[in-house]
Amino acid sequence: MAMQLRNIKALALAGLILVALGIQHGEVRAAGSATLTVAGGCFWCVEADFESVRGVSEVVSGYTGGTTKNPTYKDVKGGGTGHYEAAQIHYDPDVVSKEQLLHLYFRSVDPTDAGGQFCDRGPSYRTAIFVKNGAERKAARAAKAEAQKALGQNIVTPILNARPFYKAEDYHQDYYKSRDIILTRVGPKSKASAYKFYRKGCRRDERIRQLWGADAPFLGS
Repeated sequence: MAMQLRNIKALALAGLILVALGIQHGEVRAAGSATLTVAGGCFWCVEADFESVRGVSEVVSGYTGGTTKNPTYKDVKGGGTGHYEAAQIHYDPDVVSKEQLLHLYFRSVDPTDAGGQFCDRGPSYRTAIFVKNGAERKAARAAKAEAQKALGQNIVTPILNARPFYKAEDYHQDYYKSRDIILTRVGPKSKASAYKFYRKGCRRDERIRQLWGADAPFLGS
């Protein structure tokens, strides 16, 4: 009987150790991941830009900032939902900091344009940074002030309280590298080819180069 009790205690102790290790592992994973949500015009472009950054594990295209629940692309594009086309950047803060990502963000958009971005016009294509707390707001304000000083022009990008983020339809995810064939105005193309054609036609890189020159980090993404 005593031997059985010792065995039970040993098993219980081992179980507690495994649980503790599991909790610690979960804490490590949580500590190694963070998110930054921004709007920068077409979310395909923001996704393509930031998935090239070391320390970024994934960028999800979606909608945020509005009041309509579970909006569709058609809803947002049509206006009236209050949502922005946005991107949620998932990253490892031990590799790349939020401050570094914000620095790159401002130099990847036209933050002087209050009416949209490049060829995409309207409220859903405006720039914005979405923050969850005071620390994030402070970081965003500092990045905005630094970018405005560097650019020498008024930056209109607002810093807004975070609202629910809704993932965009599957066909919008990883659009810039998809080999799926779609029909375009110039014939059948892969999504990746159509994306490059769109980005060039929208003159996104041309305007960013004009604004930021050598400081522009993602030209041709």
